[in-house]
Amino acid sequence: MLKGLGGLGDMAKMMKSAQDLQTKMAQMQEDMGNMTVTGESGAGLVKATATAKGELTALDIDPSIFNGDDKEVVEDLILAAVKDAQTKAAERAQDEMAKLTESMGLPKDIKLPF
Repeated sequence: MLKGLGGLGDMAKMMKSAQDLQTKMAQMQEDMGNMTVTGESGAGLVKATATAKGELTALDIDPSIFNGDDKEVVEDLILAAVKDAQTKAAERAQDEMAKLTESMGLPKDIKLPF
């Protein structure tokens, strides 16, 4: 009946898939704000907790490391724990994005804008 417009069905399907992807990505962004990861340093003496979006939410420091002479060591341990949490958050976000894109039939390693 509309033989010359056969590609419109594919276009509509593609637009629907794009809308689905947008909805799922928005939900994933919200979910990542609720997922947490914990980075550690000094064999667990310093722990930093962050969301999968990379937002630092908590810092736990074992009181045994507070010694005035070790100020630089404590600062280094805190920095290392925060960096570890941020790295884990980025990895978690990447894993979640891979799951989403794969579920949509897209290549797992596709780079989407964020």
